[in-house]
Amino acid sequence: MYIKKAKETDLDRIAALEAACFPAAEAADRDRLAGRLKTYPDCFWLGFTDYNDLICYAAGPVTAESNLTDEMYADPSCHRKDGDWLMIFSVCTLPEYRRQGYAAWLLNRVISEAGDRGCKGLVLTCKENMIEYYSRFGFENEGLSSSVHGGAKWYQMRLTFNEDYFYEHLFMVSDNPLENMKMLEETLWGHPM
Repeated sequence: MYIKKAKETDLDRIAALEAACFPAAEAADRDRLAGRLKTYPDCFWLGFTDYNDLICYAAGPVTAESNLTDEMYADPSCHRKDGDWLMIFSVCTLPEYRRQGYAAWLLNRVISEAGDRGCKGLVLTCKENMIEYYSRFGFENEGLSSSVHGGAKWYQMRLTFNEDYFYEHLFMVSDNPLENMKMLEETLWGHPM
Protein backbone atom coordinates (compact mmCIF):
# COMPACT_ATOMS: atom_id res chain seq x y z
CA MET A 1 0.00 0.00 0.00
CA TYR A 2 1.09 3.56 -0.60
CA ILE A 3 -0.39 6.69 0.98
CA LYS A 4 -0.95 10.05 -0.65
CA LYS A 5 -2.93 13.21 -0.04
CA ALA A 6 -6.24 13.58 -1.84
CA LYS A 7 -6.92 15.80 -4.84
CA GLU A 8 -10.28 16.94 -6.18
CA THR A 9 -9.95 14.31 -8.91
CA ASP A 10 -10.14 11.64 -6.16
CA LEU A 11 -13.59 12.79 -5.00
CA ASP A 12 -15.68 10.13 -6.75
CA ARG A 13 -13.52 7.32 -5.43
CA ILE A 14 -13.58 8.78 -1.90
CA ALA A 15 -17.38 9.06 -2.04
CA ALA A 16 -17.70 5.46 -3.22
CA LEU A 17 -15.41 4.26 -0.41
CA GLU A 18 -17.33 6.26 2.20
CA ALA A 19 -20.63 4.76 0.97
CA ALA A 20 -19.17 1.24 1.07
CA CYS A 21 -17.90 1.62 4.64
CA PHE A 22 -20.66 3.43 6.54
CA PRO A 23 -24.43 3.04 6.84
CA ALA A 24 -26.30 5.61 4.72
CA ALA A 25 -27.31 7.67 7.80
CA GLU A 26 -23.65 8.04 8.83
CA ALA A 27 -21.86 8.32 5.48
CA ALA A 28 -20.99 11.77 4.15
CA ASP A 29 -22.51 12.33 0.73
CA ARG A 30 -20.51 13.48 -2.29
CA ASP A 31 -21.38 17.17 -1.81
CA ARG A 32 -20.34 17.17 1.83
CA LEU A 33 -17.09 15.38 0.96
CA ALA A 34 -16.46 17.89 -1.84
CA GLY A 35 -16.78 20.77 0.63
CA ARG A 36 -14.37 19.14 3.03
CA LEU A 37 -11.88 18.24 0.31
CA LYS A 38 -11.92 21.78 -1.05
CA THR A 39 -11.39 23.27 2.43
CA TYR A 40 -8.77 20.92 3.86
CA PRO A 41 -7.20 18.70 1.18
CA ASP A 42 -4.06 18.41 3.31
CA CYS A 43 -6.13 16.49 5.88
CA PHE A 44 -7.26 13.68 3.55
CA TRP A 45 -5.02 10.60 3.51
CA LEU A 46 -5.68 7.94 0.89
CA GLY A 47 -4.34 4.38 0.88
CA PHE A 48 -3.87 2.68 -2.49
CA THR A 49 -2.86 -0.79 -3.62
CA ASP A 50 0.08 -1.13 -5.98
CA TYR A 51 -2.55 -1.26 -8.74
CA ASN A 52 -3.86 2.21 -7.83
CA ASP A 53 -7.05 0.92 -6.21
CA LEU A 54 -8.25 3.12 -3.33
CA ILE A 55 -8.79 0.78 -0.39
CA CYS A 56 -8.83 3.07 2.66
CA TYR A 57 -8.87 6.68 3.71
CA ALA A 58 -8.83 8.92 6.77
CA ALA A 59 -9.86 12.56 6.92
CA GLY A 60 -10.88 15.39 9.20
CA PRO A 61 -10.24 19.06 9.93
CA VAL A 62 -7.81 20.67 12.32
CA THR A 63 -9.74 22.88 14.74
CA ALA A 64 -9.32 25.21 17.68
CA GLU A 65 -12.07 23.25 19.45
CA SER A 66 -11.09 20.37 21.71
CA ASN A 67 -14.25 18.27 21.25
CA LEU A 68 -15.75 16.82 18.10
CA THR A 69 -19.27 18.14 17.55
CA ASP A 70 -21.96 17.26 15.02
CA GLU A 71 -21.81 20.80 13.62
CA MET A 72 -18.27 20.13 12.40
CA TYR A 73 -19.51 17.39 10.06
CA ALA A 74 -21.73 19.88 8.23
CA ASP A 75 -19.46 22.92 8.23
CA PRO A 76 -15.96 22.55 6.77
CA SER A 77 -15.16 26.14 7.76
CA CYS A 78 -14.39 24.81 11.26
CA HIS A 79 -10.94 23.94 9.83
CA ARG A 80 -8.06 26.07 11.15
CA LYS A 81 -4.65 25.34 9.65
CA ASP A 82 -3.02 26.40 12.92
CA GLY A 83 -5.59 24.64 15.14
CA ASP A 84 -4.69 22.46 18.09
CA TRP A 85 -6.71 19.30 17.44
CA LEU A 86 -7.08 17.08 14.40
CA MET A 87 -10.68 15.82 14.33
CA ILE A 88 -10.90 12.48 12.54
CA PHE A 89 -14.28 12.11 10.82
CA SER A 90 -13.54 8.97 8.84
CA VAL A 91 -11.17 6.05 9.05
CA CYS A 92 -12.52 3.50 6.61
CA THR A 93 -11.28 0.48 4.71
CA LEU A 94 -13.07 -1.55 2.07
CA PRO A 95 -14.47 -4.69 3.73
CA GLU A 96 -12.35 -7.08 1.68
CA TYR A 97 -9.15 -5.31 2.84
CA ARG A 98 -9.99 -5.17 6.56
CA ARG A 99 -7.94 -6.94 9.25
CA GLN A 100 -4.80 -6.74 7.12
CA GLY A 101 -3.19 -3.72 8.81
CA TYR A 102 -4.02 -1.10 6.17
CA ALA A 103 -6.10 1.15 8.44
CA ALA A 104 -3.42 0.91 11.13
CA TRP A 105 -0.73 1.91 8.66
CA LEU A 106 -2.84 4.84 7.50
CA LEU A 107 -3.74 5.92 11.03
CA ASN A 108 -0.09 5.87 12.07
CA ARG A 109 0.67 8.24 9.17
CA VAL A 110 -2.18 10.55 10.22
CA ILE A 111 -0.96 10.58 13.84
CA SER A 112 2.61 11.27 12.74
CA GLU A 113 1.59 14.17 10.50
CA ALA A 114 -0.63 15.65 13.22
CA GLY A 115 2.42 15.68 15.48
CA ASP A 116 4.56 17.21 12.71
CA ARG A 117 2.10 20.06 12.25
CA GLY A 118 2.20 20.87 15.97
CA CYS A 119 -1.23 19.63 17.01
CA LYS A 120 -1.87 18.85 20.67
CA GLY A 121 -3.40 15.59 19.51
CA LEU A 122 -6.31 13.94 17.70
CA VAL A 123 -9.96 13.38 18.54
CA LEU A 124 -12.39 10.94 16.97
CA THR A 125 -15.69 9.34 17.79
CA CYS A 126 -16.31 5.64 17.36
CA LYS A 127 -18.79 2.95 18.22
CA GLU A 128 -18.24 0.85 21.32
CA ASN A 129 -16.85 -2.12 19.38
CA MET A 130 -13.95 0.05 18.08
CA ILE A 131 -12.78 1.48 21.43
CA GLU A 132 -10.19 -1.25 21.96
CA TYR A 133 -8.84 -0.85 18.43
CA TYR A 134 -8.20 2.90 18.78
CA SER A 135 -6.77 2.39 22.27
CA ARG A 136 -3.89 0.47 20.64
CA PHE A 137 -2.74 3.74 19.10
CA GLY A 138 -2.85 5.66 22.37
CA PHE A 139 -6.40 7.05 22.15
CA GLU A 140 -8.19 7.25 25.48
CA ASN A 141 -11.92 6.74 25.86
CA GLU A 142 -13.58 9.88 27.25
CA GLY A 143 -17.00 8.27 27.44
CA LEU A 144 -20.18 8.86 25.50
CA SER A 145 -19.98 11.73 23.06
CA SER A 146 -22.68 14.36 22.71
CA SER A 147 -22.79 13.40 19.03
CA VAL A 148 -25.99 11.93 17.64
CA HIS A 149 -24.57 11.71 14.11
CA GLY A 150 -26.54 9.20 12.05
CA GLY A 151 -28.63 8.26 15.09
CA ALA A 152 -25.80 6.15 16.51
CA LYS A 153 -24.21 6.00 19.97
CA TRP A 154 -20.66 7.39 19.79
CA TYR A 155 -17.72 7.42 22.19
CA GLN A 156 -15.20 10.24 22.08
CA MET A 157 -11.58 9.09 21.91
CA ARG A 158 -8.62 11.43 22.41
CA LEU A 159 -4.94 10.99 21.73
CA THR A 160 -2.90 13.70 23.47
CA PHE A 161 0.71 14.05 22.46
CA ASN A 162 3.43 14.18 25.08
CA GLU A 163 7.16 13.97 24.61
CA ASP A 164 7.21 10.17 24.87
CA TYR A 165 4.22 9.39 22.64
CA PHE A 166 6.08 8.80 19.39
CA TYR A 167 8.68 6.60 21.03
CA GLU A 168 6.00 4.46 22.68
CA HIS A 169 3.48 4.07 19.85
CA LEU A 170 4.83 4.65 16.38
CA PHE A 171 7.30 2.78 14.28
CA MET A 172 9.76 4.18 11.77
CA VAL A 173 8.31 4.03 8.27
CA SER A 174 10.66 2.32 5.86
CA ASP A 175 10.83 2.66 2.09
CA ASN A 176 10.34 -1.12 1.99
CA PRO A 177 6.59 -2.01 2.20
CA LEU A 178 7.31 -5.55 3.44
CA GLU A 179 9.42 -4.17 6.27
CA ASN A 180 6.61 -1.72 7.14
CA MET A 181 4.07 -4.54 7.30
CA LYS A 182 6.36 -6.56 9.58
CA MET A 183 6.79 -3.58 11.92
CA LEU A 184 3.05 -2.88 11.83
CA GLU A 185 2.17 -6.48 12.65
CA GLU A 186 4.63 -6.45 15.55
CA THR A 187 3.09 -3.18 16.78
CA LEU A 188 -0.46 -4.53 16.65
CA TRP A 189 -0.08 -8.19 17.54
CA GLY A 190 3.34 -8.46 19.15
CA HIS A 191 4.71 -10.65 16.34
CA PRO A 192 4.73 -10.80 12.53
CA MET A 193 1.76 -12.67 11.05
